[in-house]
Amino acid sequence: MPTVYVTAPSAAADDLAATLVEERLAACVNAVDCQSTYRWEGDVETDAETILLIKTTDAGYDRLEARIDEIHPYDVPCIERFDETDTLDRFGAWRDDAVDASG
Repeated sequence: MPTVYVTAPSAAADDLAATLVEERLAACVNAVDCQSTYRWEGDVETDAETILLIKTTDAGYDRLEARIDEIHPYDVPCIERFDETDTLDRFGAWRDDAVDASG
């Protein structure tokens, strides 16, 4: 089961997370405020961002990724997939039930 790591501007993170859960693309989204320093168009930038840790399923991942890309305010959103090799069985069952992978 994948957890998806996404960074978003802090002002947009809550709406992004709510949309993904409401549309049943994610079972839950954890939000962690952070400060990011990065290179963009030749300059070094520093901004307040939010890290989103998005819980989804293997079957639902492609739809989730496409939807994030569609609604994310960045031209080049950070979308990274991490696959867990082990989770608590009850948690895995809950995640499977919460995500609608049928599309």
